[in-house]
Amino acid sequence: MNQEGIPATGETPKDNRRWTLYTNGVSSREGSRANLILTSPEGEEVTYALRFDFHTTNNEAKYEALLAGLRLAKQMGAEAVVALTDSRLAANQINGSFETKDKRMEKYVRIVQRLVKPFKEFVIKQIPRSENRRADALHKLVSTCFDNLSKKVLVEVLKERRIDERQVNTLTTSKRTWMTPRIEYLQHSILPDSHEEARKIRVKAPSYALVDGELYRKGFTTPWHKCVDEAKGKEALQEAHAGQEGAHEGARALVGKVIRMGIYWTTTHQDAAELTKKCVECQAYSPVQGNPSAPLTNISSP
Repeated sequence: MNQEGIPATGETPKDNRRWTLYTNGVSSREGSRANLILTSPEGEEVTYALRFDFHTTNNEAKYEALLAGLRLAKQMGAEAVVALTDSRLAANQINGSFETKDKRMEKYVRIVQRLVKPFKEFVIKQIPRSENRRADALHKLVSTCFDNLSKKVLVEVLKERRIDERQVNTLTTSKRTWMTPRIEYLQHSILPDSHEEARKIRVKAPSYALVDGELYRKGFTTPWHKCVDEAKGKEALQEAHAGQEGAHEGARALVGKVIRMGIYWTTTHQDAAELTKKCVECQAYSPVQGNPSAPLTNISSP
């Protein structure tokens, strides 16, 4: 145990439930590599080797190793983590001692801060390379015979930087749409309080069906149409009207095109008419009507 209470290499107190993470990364002419060793409170070790299919700097390689270690610790169910790295820059930027001026480093710091939120305790410290001997030894092994590593060493090849990965958010909404009453009736026989609305739902319900939780509108001479809400429907209309395959059709032709795409919502005709009226190109290049707007009435002379 060192003066600051952080376990030194190979030292884990029995009453300490913290996981210890050793990380190391380097960029050279032979390529960029990183490695880490995650030690459980019971002393069990998990070794991890990374190889990058892209060029990185030394600082980026060390951050990549740290991010991989934090993800591994989360998967192992760790609640308290002590990260030990020989990177003075990474340790002080995450602690807030150093100002982050480079945009790439700033992205790495934000990702680290997001990953450590689930942990009850997280500490990162810079240690001399001499105290990071195990991670350094693994690095030497990786740099010499990467393809012949022991099966006990987890190996991963990264195709792109973590900061360049696309973040996909799954959006869930509790907003009720025109589909909600129909789904509730088909699933649980729930009807609206309004007598008139309940009658409409009962009458139109046989025209719909639920398939794997998705609402479909049955077709007698056409395939079933997947039901979508108004927002997605308007996006489909815009794409069909002025997208890559769009030809700025009129409202009637546009509705037929969208129906052939296999989607349906109740306000298809109204939305198509509104879209074509607001389309600037359709209005600018539409044929000029020479007919009068109202029938002419002959006026006889007095």
